[in-house]
Amino acid sequence: MKELPMRWPPFKLERFFGRYEFNVDYVLGASDCESMTVDGVLGLETGAGDRLLHCWLGYTESQGSPALRDEVAAIYETVGSDDVLVHSGAEEAIFLFMHAALHPGDHLIVHWPCYQSLAEVARGLGCCVTPWRAQEASGWSLDPDELQALLRPNTRAVVVNSPHNPTGYQMPREAFQAMIDRVARHGCWLFSDEVYRESEYADSDRLPAACDLYDRAVSLGVMSKTYGLPGLRIGWVASHDRLLLQRMLQLKDYTTICNAAPSEVLAEVALRHRDKLVQRTVALLRRNLALMDKFIMTHQAIFEWQRPIAGPIGFPKLRGAAAALGADVLCDQLAQEGGVLLIPGTVYDVPGHVRVGFGRANLPEALERLAMVLEQLLLD
Repeated sequence: MKELPMRWPPFKLERFFGRYEFNVDYVLGASDCESMTVDGVLGLETGAGDRLLHCWLGYTESQGSPALRDEVAAIYETVGSDDVLVHSGAEEAIFLFMHAALHPGDHLIVHWPCYQSLAEVARGLGCCVTPWRAQEASGWSLDPDELQALLRPNTRAVVVNSPHNPTGYQMPREAFQAMIDRVARHGCWLFSDEVYRESEYADSDRLPAACDLYDRAVSLGVMSKTYGLPGLRIGWVASHDRLLLQRMLQLKDYTTICNAAPSEVLAEVALRHRDKLVQRTVALLRRNLALMDKFIMTHQAIFEWQRPIAGPIGFPKLRGAAAALGADVLCDQLAQEGGVLLIPGTVYDVPGHVRVGFGRANLPEALERLAMVLEQLLLD
């Protein structure tokens, strides 16, 4: 049988996870934060258990339940529940935004390096994608003046991710506002991936949501990262652009149609108490970042550290014997021989780096294992 061509190439990060994630002892490259049990979520609120037990297992509203959309809207300053569209995770929201907003021949500018679908879905639709490159030499920063030079008459949207995956970079507020000003003058959409928002180590580093600053901005959120609940598979977009949301809703009829009713109930409860979840996550990240700092300092012959500003991930550069071995070989050997998973930078098309995740409670044990395996692989 003749093999059919794929519009989208394999998703390198997800395929790497598919090989190893559930076959290692320590997932030290994960981008989510320490999760909770169903019982833990229900314990946040009196009566939540009864609500879940009596949850009607019929179809739910395609745009998300009104109660859940109310809680999502409360995250923002200027949007209401009608400005929110709930999806099955962030990935569906990315996919549907690209299909609703873009046409073949459109131009898209994407903060790079990036989560692959933020660029690849548009390429698969026949769009021209230009990277807005983060500068490693200056802490993975972005230059708003460079963005201005990248804009074209047919630029349909700009995609930005801050806090950033995989580097942990957070745009300063002045640069963030300068970016929005340039996008607004051009009149295109701004798709703002904010899935790590509220995981800043210092509250003063938190940016406003893009949807609160620009009427053609689309803010992407999810339960998976800061709130530590990826198993709910609940994400959303918030925007004042109701026509765009309507287009995305119509396209959702071809994907999930609606969300899982128990997940919506649990997400609603969790978001009503999101301050507790944020405090829990940030406390863990601060503790774990100190452990990462110490680990990197002890292993300076192997890693060069650009300390992240926010979120549960960093993107150290390999040095010495590790660099000579290469990120792909190193990560394969760490997983296969040591049971510890780091993510090679090649999944982001940035060789010579690895992504490390430090949002989980077992980080001390994971780092101990990593140190032992690195010594065996590189120093024997």
